[in-house]
Amino acid sequence: MKNIFIINGHEPYSFSEGNLNRALVAMAEEHLKAKGCEVQITTMQDEWDVDAEVEKHRWADAIILQTPVNWMGVAWSCKKYMDMVYTNGMDGRLCDGDGRTRSDPSKQYGTGGTLCGKKYMLSLTFNAPGVAFGDPAQTFFEGRSIDDLFWPMHLNFRFFGMEPLKSFACFDVLKNPEVESDFKRFEKHLAEVF
Repeated sequence: MKNIFIINGHEPYSFSEGNLNRALVAMAEEHLKAKGCEVQITTMQDEWDVDAEVEKHRWADAIILQTPVNWMGVAWSCKKYMDMVYTNGMDGRLCDGDGRTRSDPSKQYGTGGTLCGKKYMLSLTFNAPGVAFGDPAQTFFEGRSIDDLFWPMHLNFRFFGMEPLKSFACFDVLKNPEVESDFKRFEKHLAEVF
């Protein structure tokens, strides 16, 4: 994987300016460039062009979505980005519709992706503690994982034919942050994945 596209999905709020997500993007960029990769980055706060963003997806061998978890999903500006870019790319650049055709009803829904062979990685920052996930005794998530929570996001990338890399998460970032530990884990994760 030589071409990596990083999407910084952070939307600043009064309680969260986005420093952790910016730092993780910078760490990923530094790590990847040190390995000889070309890196492009889009941040939700910057101006972006829909067609240029579609082309970044096509250019990339792998995409990293670096995002805080806001109300169990991505921030509104990141969702807007996906709605605009991904819908625009349904013209055959990201996918050829949903894969089905009237002439071949045996084709399954979600098989029209044109980014087959490309990878994606979710890197998430949570206010929720890590112990809230994967434990059926925890009442809110009922034993579900971060990948279960972000299943719709996985489906977005699968719709384009992409394959997942192992997800990464920082937990409890507002109430009990362990930033130095998170940075070390992220460095190790990147070394394992890329």
